[in-house]
Amino acid sequence: MDDLIKQIKEYEPKDERERVDKEVILDFVSKNDNVLVRDNKIAHFTTSGWIVNKAKTKVLMIHHNIYNSWAWVGGHADGDPDLFHVVQKEIEEETGIKKVKLLSDGIFGLNIVTVINHIKRGKQVNAHLHFDIEYLLEADENEPLRIKEDENSKVGWVPVEEIIAKVTEEHMKPIYQRLIERVEKLK
Repeated sequence: MDDLIKQIKEYEPKDERERVDKEVILDFVSKNDNVLVRDNKIAHFTTSGWIVNKAKTKVLMIHHNIYNSWAWVGGHADGDPDLFHVVQKEIEEETGIKKVKLLSDGIFGLNIVTVINHIKRGKQVNAHLHFDIEYLLEADENEPLRIKEDENSKVGWVPVEEIIAKVTEEHMKPIYQRLIERVEKLK
């Protein structure tokens, strides 16, 4: 956990929202010791991959069953403080992609994401926060894809210019838009 906290402390926020989110995350973590597990019903760590093709014109996304929306790939830390390891595992589980290349120098973005009440596997999940750490990755768009039926109904390479229109979760659109703009600056 110390390494994760160090990475977050060293991360340079790209805008005011990230600056505030970073401050809130570090404050919450300093007062709570179970932020790597879902047992913390207020907030816990997740990680996401913003996975681009070589030309950076498409993003690998899943159509999430619970939210009925196209979304980035990722998941819960579930006790593992190595969030890069977690995101690699989640990418393979959710898309079938086995090989990704890290394009960012560590953390590419961080956000506090609000999760609304929902039912998952027949159980009520109350509203809570995800302290999401994002990584910029590249994958081969010709590698075979597969869905993970209990989590997503589709997996695909979404052209960058179509992402915002395909996302139905309004609170996620600004996050994805910022990531799109950051990648555009790298071209």
